[in-house]
Amino acid sequence: MTKTEKILLNHGIRPTQMRLKIYKFLKRKQRAVSFSDLKKAFVQKSETNKTANRTTFYRNLKIFEDKGLIHQINDGVGVAKYAISDENAKDKYGIDLHLHFHCTDCRRTICLPNKISKESLPDDYEVRNVNLILKGICEKCRQKY
Repeated sequence: MTKTEKILLNHGIRPTQMRLKIYKFLKRKQRAVSFSDLKKAFVQKSETNKTANRTTFYRNLKIFEDKGLIHQINDGVGVAKYAISDENAKDKYGIDLHLHFHCTDCRRTICLPNKISKESLPDDYEVRNVNLILKGICEKCRQKY
């Protein structure tokens, strides 16, 4: 059994060939990816991947998100993006509370290592969704100016 198969099984996800490919793709990326980024990468890689339709990708992303393997980021550009969740950073609600950075120049979004303190949330509240976005210009784009 591969490491990726173990990760999926530990999250209660059956490790199908497509799920393994999607997870490996997301894991390699240093930034959050949109659905269209994911679909393009798979169609460009090989002819056999064209058999996977939109529904297959959306369904697998939803399963990954529901099981806490990935998280969705709304960076304000109108397109949801996805990134691998940090398993070690989940709080008492099962949520990885961290910041994201969206470059307004290249439009890339990355997860930042900065964590939100659990103590800053009242015990009486139940967190169901978190979307923390910092916007600006990334290091690579700043070098262009």
